[in-house]
Amino acid sequence: MTEYFEGESQGTFADVVDDVVANALEGETIEEVADAHTLLKNSDIPEGDLTEAISAVDVALYDILGRQHGAPVYELLADRYETSPSTQLPLYASAGMYMEPEEYADQAKVVEELGFFGYKYRPGIGPEDDRRTVERLAETLDETEIMLDAHTWWKLREGYGRETVQSLVEHAGEHDAYWVEEPVSPDEYNEYTELAEIGTPLAGGESENGPEELLALGKTGAVQFLQGDVRHHEGFTGCWEAVEFCVGRDDITFVPHNFGTWIGLAANAHLVAAAPEADLVEYPIFEDDPVFDTAVDPGMYPFDLAFDLIEGQPTISDGILSVSDDPGLGVEVNLDVIDEYPFVEGPWTEFHYEE
Repeated sequence: MTEYFEGESQGTFADVVDDVVANALEGETIEEVADAHTLLKNSDIPEGDLTEAISAVDVALYDILGRQHGAPVYELLADRYETSPSTQLPLYASAGMYMEPEEYADQAKVVEELGFFGYKYRPGIGPEDDRRTVERLAETLDETEIMLDAHTWWKLREGYGRETVQSLVEHAGEHDAYWVEEPVSPDEYNEYTELAEIGTPLAGGESENGPEELLALGKTGAVQFLQGDVRHHEGFTGCWEAVEFCVGRDDITFVPHNFGTWIGLAANAHLVAAAPEADLVEYPIFEDDPVFDTAVDPGMYPFDLAFDLIEGQPTISDGILSVSDDPGLGVEVNLDVIDEYPFVEGPWTEFHYEE
């Protein structure tokens, strides 16, 4: 995420892994996965890449450890933290990106028919149309929850001043939105706290720079849903701190952020499977998702690599993900993608924000 906004490409991080990350780890012996964190923190990894590097290595080492022991990662985590794992996890669909209000409603209806717990979409089509979208979704959906991923309000800025955001958050709550996610910039804790007084449930955490910052957001008391991600917050080891923070509390629940490939889905699902008092997982729907066969495609945009990166596909039925009990993460990487998707310089997305 930081690479994109700084104008760099994913190739930069690959170079970091091949160079300073490899130099820090090669030839070393570790007794615990967390030992690798220490080695990386004591290395010359650029500060902007350190958390991502630790996250990637942590997930990879847990996968290796699971394969060595013939056990899925969720069992390793459950044994380590003394929890009882649950492998049948409800999913909420992450879709809905910059459409007309009626198009959001049509897509949400398909998501409901597929059995998803919730429908999360991206507003940002103008304050009045944002309000109309919430109203149309409330009219359309019977069982599926409505979730707004409102990061566009503070990224687009134009038309979304402080009072407008407050009004939109209140409006979403009046229409029983399950949550409003990232309605303000991640570092604006005071604004999070002010919005929380409205009463509409808030979610956040994906953009926090590491596990310490993730916990800091949770401790504000402003968010009811804390969204850690093993890929952004130092892997399973770092995210577990946020999981434990939420245990036994009525005012906050751990729900991971998960937006990307099926490898990321598997990793975050293992975390939730082992975590007490957590069960909901985010499932991004891209165009032509092979798991689903519907007359109307509920996907956001093409991202075939998300599916092609692994052999096979996740087991999903009626909005429930069955976490694999195969060793490690339970996925096999399709190495043919290296040839099928050659590296191309430039930004990874077609969306660009005006200065």
